[in-house]
Formats: sequence, structure tokens, C-alpha cells
Amino acid sequence: MNDLQISHTIFNPNGFWSKPIQNVDLSWIKSQGPTYLFDQNGYDLCPLEQLYAKENDVPLVVHRSEKHLTLQQPWFSQEEKLSGCVLNHSMIFERKGYTGTALQQLDEWIKLNPLIQKVKHIEPKWGIDFSLDYVDEKECFEVLHFEYDGFSVQEVLDVKQMFENKINKLDFDKVVKDLIDKKEEWINLEFFEQSEWKCKYFGIPNERFKMVVWQQ
Repeated sequence: MNDLQISHTIFNPNGFWSKPIQNVDLSWIKSQGPTYLFDQNGYDLCPLEQLYAKENDVPLVVHRSEKHLTLQQPWFSQEEKLSGCVLNHSMIFERKGYTGTALQQLDEWIKLNPLIQKVKHIEPKWGIDFSLDYVDEKECFEVLHFEYDGFSVQEVLDVKQMFENKINKLDFDKVVKDLIDKKEEWINLEFFEQSEWKCKYFGIPNERFKMVVWQQ
């Protein structure tokens, strides 16, 4: 059985924002506020990034809590269920860099607040995230959790397509039975070792995530 559906959302290949922000309070620019809780290796947008997203007409999505806003779209989906293979989460992410007048604006603000260098030096990044669990009255384990980041949109698209092709062909009833039969091989492994075992089992590349967004 395989009851997952793919939302055929696509990445925006343009990795840059170009529109400057209008009507900004310079006293705020001179504070730590614009870069508060800057996320150097994920997809959470700091307050200044959020303003650029709004100025460039890109919708923000709450990720886990209102303190975490990202550029994300749904990927795999599933009807609500309480047992069996249950999708925990699945989405695609983007993080933008800056060009044109937006970049010029950042250069001016850096003279007032060097912390804004953090935003200026973001390298565009794209990523995918998939998490599927299995639960019943006796068993509870993660079937597969796969995250993959990259600074090349085509590379991440290729991995995304490969992953979709793999997942679409799976009979999860058989997969779960096999994973339970092989449980002693993976259940006691640490996080990265278990991830490597699962990726090899499913015939997919090893995970790659938490890539630092600052350009060198």
C-alpha cells in the first residue's frame, strides 16, 4: 500500500531578491533587531529577511511556531490517519540572496550596522525534507527521514525527482515488514549511522543538510 500523494510544487530558480524595502525606521536598522535569531544553516528568516520577502511579494509560512517563518511549500501529503505509515512532515524550502537595489540598500545599512553583513552574504539555497513514521499497537519507529540541501537548484531538483520516483514505487506494507525483520541492524545505531543505513536500504543518496548559507 502507498497512500502518499505528491504536491507538484516547484522551486523558484531565481535565488535573489532585488526590490529594496520601503519606509524603514533607521533606528531599528541600527539595532540588533534586523538580524535577531539569524539562522546560519537552516531556512528560518530573520526579521530583515522577512521584510524583503514581503516587499518582493513572496508569502511566508509559519514553521513549527510563529517565531520561525520560512519560504516553504508542501511536497508529499496524505489523508489524516492514526496508525500505519503516517506522514510526519514533507516540504520544500528556499533561502534567498540579494542583488540589484536590494543589495545596494544592504551595503548602505551595513555602514550603520555591521551585523547586516549576515544578510548580505547569504548564498541562495534550496532544500527538501521528508519524514514518514510507522505506528500501531505494538510498533513505533521512523520509516524514513530524508533531508537534502544545496546551493544549485538543478542539483536539488534532480535529487527531488529521484526521491519521488523511488517513493512512488514503494509498497509500504512490505517495507515496514522488512524493516521490522531487519530491526536489529538499525534500531541501535546513532542518528547519522541510522540515516546512512536507511538511505542505503532505500537506494537514495546520503542526507546532506544544515549547509551554512554564508558565502565564502
